[in-house]
Amino acid sequence: MPKASAFEDKTYRIGFIGNERSLLPIWEVFQNGENSTLLSEVGVVAAALPGGDQPGALNLPSLNVPVYASYGEMLENHPEINLLFESTGARELIYELRRELPPQITLVERTAASFFIRLLSSEKMWLACKIDLMNTQTLLKTIIDQLSEDIVFLDKDGFAVNMNKTACEHMRACKKDLIGKHYQEIFKGVENTRDTNGLTPVDRTITKGQSSEAVFSQVDEDGRMRYFRLYTYPIHSDGQQLSHVVAMRRDITQRTQMEHRLQQSEKLASIGELSTYIAHEIRNPLFAISGFANALLRSKDQDEASRKKLNIILEESKRLDGILKSILNFARPIQAAAGVVDLNEVVDSTMRVMGIGCDSQGIKVNLELAQDLAKAKADAELIKQCLINLVKNSMEAMTEGGVLSVRTRLTRDYVVLEVEDTGKGIPKDIRDKVFSPFFSTKGKGSGLGLAMIRKIIDDIGGDLDLSSVEGQGTRVALFLPPLLAMAPPAQAPEPTPPQPGPPPGQPGGAG
Repeated sequence: MPKASAFEDKTYRIGFIGNERSLLPIWEVFQNGENSTLLSEVGVVAAALPGGDQPGALNLPSLNVPVYASYGEMLENHPEINLLFESTGARELIYELRRELPPQITLVERTAASFFIRLLSSEKMWLACKIDLMNTQTLLKTIIDQLSEDIVFLDKDGFAVNMNKTACEHMRACKKDLIGKHYQEIFKGVENTRDTNGLTPVDRTITKGQSSEAVFSQVDEDGRMRYFRLYTYPIHSDGQQLSHVVAMRRDITQRTQMEHRLQQSEKLASIGELSTYIAHEIRNPLFAISGFANALLRSKDQDEASRKKLNIILEESKRLDGILKSILNFARPIQAAAGVVDLNEVVDSTMRVMGIGCDSQGIKVNLELAQDLAKAKADAELIKQCLINLVKNSMEAMTEGGVLSVRTRLTRDYVVLEVEDTGKGIPKDIRDKVFSPFFSTKGKGSGLGLAMIRKIIDDIGGDLDLSSVEGQGTRVALFLPPLLAMAPPAQAPEPTPPQPGPPPGQPGGAG
C-alpha cells in the first residue's frame, strides 16, 4: 500500500472508479508522457472496481497502483484522495457517491471526464502542431540563410522586420541593428532606381501590390563599383490586403563586368573593321591637305594672316593624324614580345623620368617596391606604356598637387603593380565608362589610354582592378601573371661511340 507522503507534493490525488473498458481511455491519457507538463500536479493513487471486475484482473499498461473491489475500501485505505473519476456513468452509483463522499473529495463524473480527455487530446494535438511548425520554421530559416542573395522582409511602410544571415554579413551589421530601418538605409543607391512617377521597386510593390525589379549601382567602402538587381514581392493577408514585402538583392557585379567586356570587344571589332577604311580614305586626303599647306607656307606670296591660318591647318592635321595613329594602333593586334619583366626595375626607370613632371606640379611620389618580387610574364615596353598612362592620368587628376603612390606586391596568383593618387576621383556616373574606347573627360586626346591598358592586360592573361572615391583619389591595380619556375628538360644521353671490332680471322671478326 503506498504511503500518503508519496503524493503530498501533488495538488490533485486521484482515485479511479469503474471497470477495465471504461478506465482504459482515461488511463491512457494519464500515462501519456506528452501530457507530463499538464499533469505534473496530478498523482494517481488507486482504483476501485464496483462493476464486478475482480481486483488484479485489470489489464492496463503500467498500472502500478493498488486495485480494490469497492470505492469504500479504496477511500478507507487512501484518505489522501481528494479527486474521484467515475467512468461507468451508472446512475445509481453516481447518486450513491454524491450522498456518501465527504466534502473534501471532488467527484468527476463520466461526462466531465470525457470533456477532460478531449481537452488533453486537443492539447496534445496543439503541441504536435507547434512542434511541426517549429521544425518547418527552422528548415525555412536554414534554407533562407544559406542563399547568397540578401533577403529582407519589410512591413507595408517599407521598414525592415527581419532578414537572412547573408544580408547581415554583407551589410556588416547585427540583425537587431538593422530591424526597424527604412529600406533606403539598407539598400544604399536604390533611390536612383525611381521611375517617371518617382517610385522605387519597393514603392511600386507597396502601392500596387505587384512584384517589381530594377538594377542599381553602389560604391562600396573600398571605392569599388558594385552592381545589384533588386527584386520585390508582395505578401498578402487572408483578406488580400498587403501585409509585408520581400526584397531580394542579388550582386551582379561580375556579370555586369563581363557584359561590359563583351560590349568593349564588340566595339573593338567595329574599330578593326573601320581601321582599313580610315587608313585609306582619311589619311590620304589628310596627307594631301598637309602637303598643300606646307607648300603654301613656303611660298613668299602669303601675308602674315594667311600664314597663321596655314599653321593652324598644319597643327590640326598633325593632331588628326595622331588620333588616326592611335586608332590604328589600338585596332591592330598587340605584338607583345615574349619575355619577362622585373616590375621594380620598370617602376624605378619610368618614375625617374615621370618624377620630374610630378615635382614641377607639386606632387609627392612614394615608391613602395616589394622585396624578392617575382618576375612577370609580359613585355616590358608594354608594361612601361601602361605605367606611363596611369601616371599621366593621376597627374591630370592632381592639378593642385597631391601624393602619387606606386607599389609592387605579390599575391598567390599574380604580380601586382598599383598606382594610387589623392586626386579628385572618378564620378560614380562615369565609373563604368572609363575603360571604353574613345571615352574621355579631358576634352583632348583620343580617349584610348585606359582602354589600351585594359587591352594589354587582357592579352597577357592578367586582370585589372579600379577603385575610386570622389574627392579622395583613385587606385588602379594591374595583375600580371608571374613567371613560373619550370624544371629544365631532361637532356638525352650522348650516343656511345662504336667500339672497334676484332681483326679479321679472330672470333667474331670477318673471315
